[in-house]
Amino acid sequence: MLFKGADTVIAAPDGDCAINSAFYDRAAPWLATAGSGDVLAGFITGLMARGLPPMQAAEAASWLHVECARSFGPGLIAEDLAEQLPEVFRDLGL
Repeated sequence: MLFKGADTVIAAPDGDCAINSAFYDRAAPWLATAGSGDVLAGFITGLMARGLPPMQAAEAASWLHVECARSFGPGLIAEDLAEQLPEVFRDLGL
């Protein structure tokens, strides 16, 4: 389960949980736009398709989601998030 907000809470059925915080230098309030949650779901699904377990996929996708938003900056629309992913990967050396 994933509860999206500035603090994103990710929880697994076994009780494992994690928080991805997007405050201070990681703040991206422009993520509060229509469709951005759908893009996050796509990130999670894509990572699971690449073999990550659901919890790890949700954790990584939440982090990538914020990084894509920060990379683009204010004024983004949901479609911009996925287009930023290659740049974020390049910045990570992937």
